Amino acid sequence: MIYTRKIIATFISLTILAVIYYQIDLNLLGQAMSGLNWQWFGLAIAMIAPLTAASAWRICFLAPKNAKLSFFQSLNLTLMASVLNAVLPSKLGDIARSYALVEQGHMPTADALSLVIFEKAWDVLALSFWCSVGLVWMLLSSNGISPLFYIIACAIILAMVLGGMMVASTSFANGIFSIALNFIPNQKNNKIELLQNAWCRTLTDFWSNKPKAAIVINGSIFLWLMHLFQIWLFILALNSNVPFLDNAAMASLAIFIGLLPFTLAGIGTRDAAIIFFYQPFIGVPTAAALGLLCTLRYFLPALVGLPFIRQYLVTVRRIKKDVKLGT
Repeated sequence: MIYTRKIIATFISLTILAVIYYQIDLNLLGQAMSGLNWQWFGLAIAMIAPLTAASAWRICFLAPKNAKLSFFQSLNLTLMASVLNAVLPSKLGDIARSYALVEQGHMPTADALSLVIFEKAWDVLALSFWCSVGLVWMLLSSNGISPLFYIIACAIILAMVLGGMMVASTSFANGIFSIALNFIPNQKNNKIELLQNAWCRTLTDFWSNKPKAAIVINGSIFLWLMHLFQIWLFILALNSNVPFLDNAAMASLAIFIGLLPFTLAGIGTRDAAIIFFYQPFIGVPTAAALGLLCTLRYFLPALVGLPFIRQYLVTVRRIKKDVKLGT
């Protein structure tokens, strides 16, 4: 089953890319890539290392002390996740870290899954924050903007509020889990209840230490500001310019669209989204080139993580088994 999904996802990605490149002027695309400003490009690529390290440090910082998770172990897990994210949809490689945490004896299954989802929730909330800031800026500063952006802005802000409640209120989280229990088959209820209890413990531990919570929240917002700055540097490297807050909105939306579980590592959907949003500012060929550069953000950490993947073969086999069983 998992191989069938990979084949379908790869086919969809290649089909979307074929349609994109069929419709654009490949000569202009080549000119955009060959005319790169290597100083801006090099600076953008250099940011991959500290951004990856910061993500690894955050989950290490969030983990309970009794998990005994060191920074280097967390970095190892983050690089492993980057490899799996390159071949799995919707950043499922990040969820694979919970399997590894269990296999290595750091945490019980429910607590490990809760920790990883909680950490990624702050990623989503921080990216949503910058997306909403950018969208509000675009709506206030632009004339004749498409009504689509008003709808998107409302949806992003609503999702951010609901997500914020999920990581801030145990009563709200318990209500969501109760709703989920009514729609999920009975044989999986026990797992949902275990996750619910682990999630509430995670929230209690997190908010009981206000300085720690402030570091994680502000650190996540700053981390995603740097991710968006990196994409802006790619635009400068292509000898183009987009207002930074407009870039924050459009890059965030492209990243979210790339998470849709239809393609391989977001390839195709993310490229199409970048072309759709950026082409009024920089033109279609340059926007297509930007999509190629943004893909490096995902594949370079995966290349670095390849030597470490052998340590997690047991984890990968377990993931495949669980997917096959539908658990």
